[in-house]
Amino acid sequence: MQSGGAFGGARGLKPIPPEKGVFPLDHFQECKHVMREYLACLKENKSEAEKCRDLSKRYLECRMERNLMAKQDLSELGFTESSVSNNISDGLSVQKNS
Repeated sequence: MQSGGAFGGARGLKPIPPEKGVFPLDHFQECKHVMREYLACLKENKSEAEKCRDLSKRYLECRMERNLMAKQDLSELGFTESSVSNNISDGLSVQKNS
């Protein structure tokens, strides 16, 4: 009879990586500053996510840099260079008019 680990798991088995879309929580809050900026942006823009796209991209980049999610080309996640730069320039024109 084989005995399991302290919590019933078998010892010595190699862990299986999670499915795509499942990633570790940010326990050390390494990307929390970007997340807060994004949430504030959503609040300011009445939940229009398109206006906060650059922050969304920065959040994903932060998670990838810290191995909190698999590294992936941002174009596969719906980000193109033109869509993010258009959004940034839109934000700048709004600031200039204010």
